[in-house]
Amino acid sequence: ALGVSVTDYTFEDCQLALAEGQLRLPSDTCLLEFAKLVRSLGLKPETLEDDLDKYAASAMKMKKEKVDLKEFSAYLEFPVSHTLESMFALFDENEDGIIDIREFVIALSVVCKPSKTLETIQLAFQLYQSENGTITEEDLAHILKTAMGVSQINVTHLFRAVDEEEKGKITYDDFYRFAELHPHFAEDYLYADQMGAESGLETSSLSAPNGICTDFSPENAEDKNKPLRKKLN
Repeated sequence: ALGVSVTDYTFEDCQLALAEGQLRLPSDTCLLEFAKLVRSLGLKPETLEDDLDKYAASAMKMKKEKVDLKEFSAYLEFPVSHTLESMFALFDENEDGIIDIREFVIALSVVCKPSKTLETIQLAFQLYQSENGTITEEDLAHILKTAMGVSQINVTHLFRAVDEEEKGKITYDDFYRFAELHPHFAEDYLYADQMGAESGLETSSLSAPNGICTDFSPENAEDKNKPLRKKLN
């Protein structure tokens, strides 16, 4: 009726983009592309939480084990297809043919529960934590890069703020207590560090809830996604 072309995005994409969780998605996130592939694969929104629980339980058993495309196919119980290959490529940053399943689970959790940031982070801690329930700064960087769908992020400021005793490791309880005291921790400890940094989190993306929906044209989306094919890692 308007005489304009349609986009590849759905109502669920807007929900993801505009979710009011503590981690706003930046304008260059790969998670919209990931969400589109999730739908194309046949994972349905109404069963997504059950699927997430199943994949998370399996990933916890696998621990740090990395998988190739064939093993990824078996893990998801979907045959190898162009869609599956595209999804695999999002996590294969080094192009070495293997990915960390834990990153897929974190990304799926964000898509499944976009406004429930702390639930995703709690799940990520369970996937990455050592036997004594702690993670390192490097682990936190992996978690937040995946949860935000970017290639680089500086978490040093945030990690040191959470790690008050300077142990070099934190627990989820440490993080939760910090988040309760600093509900806008992402803006205060992450986004501020990224402005003008190599991560590509542009200043313009901070002026709107997520800086995404204003650019929902197929042309712009394609331009943004091309350099971000492997930014979930």
